[in-house]
Amino acid sequence: MKLFWKVFCSFILFVQAVTGNWWNLAAPRVPSQAGNTSLETFTTLQKESCHRLEYLVERQKQLCLLSDRVLQVLQTGASQAVEECQHQFRHSRWNCSTVANSTDIFGGVLKFKSRESAFVHALSSAALAHAVARACSRGELNECSCDARVRKRTPRHWQWGGCSEDIRYGEIFSRDFVDAKEDKNTDEGLMNLHNNEAGRRAVRSRMQRVCKCHGMSGSCSVRVCWRRLPQLRLVGDALTTRYEGASHVKVVDRKRGKNIRKLRPIHADMKKPNKTDLVYLEESPDYCEPNDELGILGTRGRTCNRTSAGLDGCRLLCCGRGYQTRVRDHEEKCRCRFVWCCRVHCEICRYKRDHHVCN
Repeated sequence: MKLFWKVFCSFILFVQAVTGNWWNLAAPRVPSQAGNTSLETFTTLQKESCHRLEYLVERQKQLCLLSDRVLQVLQTGASQAVEECQHQFRHSRWNCSTVANSTDIFGGVLKFKSRESAFVHALSSAALAHAVARACSRGELNECSCDARVRKRTPRHWQWGGCSEDIRYGEIFSRDFVDAKEDKNTDEGLMNLHNNEAGRRAVRSRMQRVCKCHGMSGSCSVRVCWRRLPQLRLVGDALTTRYEGASHVKVVDRKRGKNIRKLRPIHADMKKPNKTDLVYLEESPDYCEPNDELGILGTRGRTCNRTSAGLDGCRLLCCGRGYQTRVRDHEEKCRCRFVWCCRVHCEICRYKRDHHVCN
């Protein structure tokens, strides 16, 4: 009976996670110590939940049922997206903070069709494509493996080999799962679809070719190459740059036989965004003051950099409210030296450091 309740609690948390946006799977769940029998029970519950959740459209239910490992890959992609978002926004007024016990892990921030929402959708779509492609190459999904298409090419001076990570399948899965929820007939859906695709393209365009030499005495008579996914940090850095230059757009109806809705710059003299740019429809909310309804924590009590003119500087991060300087004691290893053989001996140095906190 005790074992059953562990499995049941894990199932309930799983259902709560997916009733919001899919990236809610990044929320921590109760670890199960179940054995083989409980794993089978949990798997059955997971598959049954795919049919019952009204949040999932038909295509998402099909993907949910592909295999037992799909949900684990979804959780991996969601967790990586949240972690990367928090890294990229660690110095910003909104630092991608998460809200516990909410239907959306980001609170109500993404209710606004803002540039932050654009970034989260792009990064989440990219992280899922990345996670799926990596799971394929590791043999964790039965539906895919290594990318065999690259072997059909005939490059000069080198040959394809190894296991090329299949970003094509990752993109297809991400497009099917993430985009299935969006309605292109709504302004928000049109914006989200554009940003989702921009995120996937950020991964694809940064695929790396890795080569290894083979031959006698290091002659490199044969060079074998394969394609490797970029680190998600590189994708996050690229999307952050796109976020900073995101295009403020509006939806325009064009009637050419049938009604076609397009995203166009809000001002005629602005550059038309391409498929790799991020776009947003509304200005961001105020992140300076707490807002319980939206899950905004505000910037009071945040650590700032007094000498920085960037987003982490006290002038910008503290929103003009000023800051307090506190002196804190710090300890660190110093005057380290090598002692034969074989250890490093260090002394402990103590010093005081100014710590600046927003009012």
